[in-house]
Amino acid sequence: MTTKTDPRTPGRRRLVKVTIDEEALASNGPDADHERAVAIYDLLEENTFDPEGHDGGPYALYLTIADNRLVFDIRLEDDTPVVAHLLSLTPFRRLVKDYFLMCDSYYNAIRTLSPTQIEAIDMGRRGLHNEGSELLVERLKGKIGVDFDTARRLFTLITVLHWKG
Repeated sequence: MTTKTDPRTPGRRRLVKVTIDEEALASNGPDADHERAVAIYDLLEENTFDPEGHDGGPYALYLTIADNRLVFDIRLEDDTPVVAHLLSLTPFRRLVKDYFLMCDSYYNAIRTLSPTQIEAIDMGRRGLHNEGSELLVERLKGKIGVDFDTARRLFTLITVLHWKG
């Protein structure tokens, strides 16, 4: 179980803990593990997370995959259940596949290509990441309010979970 808790006293409409189901994680190697750790750290440092119709918070988020669906199990900081949302992974499949291909190209490029070539690949990678983030904001609409930066970090976590599911 991958867990990170924010030690600060945060606002109410934010995440302070993120846990990813280790059994649902694909073995994607050290680059993916690093991205996951950085995404969780950055997510806890700054985020907007506002489950619709709930007045509480701060929140803990448990992410897993069940029956080809991404499960957002949202709880209060003390683990009191709030709500669980299931999102189909189907709309994300092409984007995640393309994103992983672009990430592989990027990690290969930083070892052998010129800075200009690396920058071009990284721009494509960021573009796919932005597209995935926008899709996530759209899919969470009416369920969980998130800002774009929060959606970007959550999309990174979805990519880590996606392939095993």
